[in-house]
Amino acid sequence: MNQRLQHFPIAFFSTIMGLSGLAMALNQGHRLLGLPAAAGAIVTAVAGGVFVVLAAVYLAKLLRHPAAVAADLTHPVRMSFGATVSISLVLLSILTLASLPRLSFGLWAIGTALHLTATLYVLTAWVYQPRFEINHINPAWFIPVVGNFLVPIAGVHHAGEELSWFFFAIGLLFWLVLFTIIMYRMMFHHPLPERLLPTLFILIAPPAVGFLAYLNLTGSLDAFARVLYYGALFLTLWLLLQAPRFLRLPFYLSWWAYSFPLAAMTVATLLMAECTGAVWLNGLSYVLLALLVLVVAGLCVRTVVAIWRGEICVPE
Repeated sequence: MNQRLQHFPIAFFSTIMGLSGLAMALNQGHRLLGLPAAAGAIVTAVAGGVFVVLAAVYLAKLLRHPAAVAADLTHPVRMSFGATVSISLVLLSILTLASLPRLSFGLWAIGTALHLTATLYVLTAWVYQPRFEINHINPAWFIPVVGNFLVPIAGVHHAGEELSWFFFAIGLLFWLVLFTIIMYRMMFHHPLPERLLPTLFILIAPPAVGFLAYLNLTGSLDAFARVLYYGALFLTLWLLLQAPRFLRLPFYLSWWAYSFPLAAMTVATLLMAECTGAVWLNGLSYVLLALLVLVVAGLCVRTVVAIWRGEICVPE
């Protein structure tokens, strides 16, 4: 057990992102499609409970194996997943905004401060680490910097527009920069290793979450909002057409990269259908929501099986 604790992956917090994304989609489904309100509430409670468990385990790892935690935060791939902790707090603040506003503010304040710290830390490491190479970059690098898009969703209620625009600007700036570099890396260098192939789905998240944040900031559907949404929709179509390739992969914890981007796209489609009244978008929202439920349910089952078989918390 001690050895498994030493190798407990920080990427485990990506499960909170997937569960929280599902809860957000179910909440929007309740508001727009008439789904039971209890569905979103139950998944929110599960996400919060899993976060508490994972945080306790990772704190134990920090206390007993500080060198392993330090290795996580300096590794060219794993360091990006460190921001999943702060993003999880921000997502939980979004989910509790209506029902528990004081708790939501506390989660948002802590998560936002941690995420800004993570963004500054990761950017500094990328610029000044001589051992980082082009082959190290992958879509998971979006997590610490483009995750800033999430802050305004609850931030406009907790801290006003100006601070929210600050975080939106960070996400927009580095989404464009990293997207260009990642496409260059995938086109002109070695393909991603199969363990990281599921992270390609993270390409969907920046424009989809950016669309949600932009709507919260402006309150209207304009040309730029449409560019964000339809850009995310094209990336979703491109990746879903490659489903046979992804389904052939053995299970890794990185499979959870399928969940949150798909959830963000589902929520974006529900809101786009509401704003436009387009029948085809309304139909698409049903399809994406059903697919999201199946994907997250499958990931939960496969993760439990992997834990039972001892396939997780082992040396890479």
